Amino acid sequence: MNSLLRRLLSQPWVWSYLGALLVWLAAIVFTHGYGAGGMISAGLALAVFSVITGVAQMFVITLGPGNVDLSLPANIGLASAVAMKVMGGSDSLIALGLGAALVSGIGIGVGNYLLIWLLRIPPIIATLSASFIIQSIGISYGRGLQIKPPPGFAEFTTVQLAGVPLLAIGTVVLTLGFAVLLHRTIYGRSVLAIGQNPRAAWLAGIAVERTRCFTYLLSGALGGICGALLAGYFRGSSLDIGDEYLLASIALVVIGGTSVSGGKANVTGLWGAGLFLVLLLTMLNTFGVSAGIRYVVTGLVIIGVIVAAGGEKAR
Repeated sequence: MNSLLRRLLSQPWVWSYLGALLVWLAAIVFTHGYGAGGMISAGLALAVFSVITGVAQMFVITLGPGNVDLSLPANIGLASAVAMKVMGGSDSLIALGLGAALVSGIGIGVGNYLLIWLLRIPPIIATLSASFIIQSIGISYGRGLQIKPPPGFAEFTTVQLAGVPLLAIGTVVLTLGFAVLLHRTIYGRSVLAIGQNPRAAWLAGIAVERTRCFTYLLSGALGGICGALLAGYFRGSSLDIGDEYLLASIALVVIGGTSVSGGKANVTGLWGAGLFLVLLLTMLNTFGVSAGIRYVVTGLVIIGVIVAAGGEKAR
């Protein structure tokens, strides 16, 4: 029993769940137990969007040092406008709107990869540059856009089953699928191998560039879907609707147990990290803490996790 407990605690993702539990208990003490269940339901609902962007960022970061998708916020903002404009408030156009958001995200993923591959621009610079272009397109496309989501789509993003958001249940199934993709498929193992040593992966016969291309397309697609879902949840699109998910997605990757140096990823920890951050920010809001302090706290948490994981040496 003791060995099992030690083995469990040695897994980095466990600490994200323990952190979420401690924050929840602290919030219960502060509110004297009022709204404890509602806090979990709200936490799950808001964590969905962080987890989706966290999965996207996790696959990119796992490719190795320097790989990060800084275009996610702009991608989400543009996709939210595209989805709402295509849906036009009609339930019969929900599928078409989601498809349009998906195509928008995939297009951004293709653009990111082409900047990296054709122009040999470092990923962090390429995706940052792309974000400015995407924002410009979003401003010209979505300025003044005040289209509400279809009633059925808005209800879907908020409906609950036994107090658990339906969207959270669907996202759990989605993350399980991505865990299988990462650890049980040739593509996922190729991502891990490239993150550990790109040259060794190439010598082993892995299609390095094809894997990188698919990874940036996957990140773009998830960003597009997230934008559409956010527009439904918040009852409308906005070009800055995804701004908070750049820091949040990176934080989830780090806190959830994925190595920032690449080659090691953990899907399980994303939900623990997502709940931890959402509950932490909820508690800080309850205390009346300003937005600036909340960002500082989030940054310190990321730094603390990186420092704590710094003792692990590369083999």
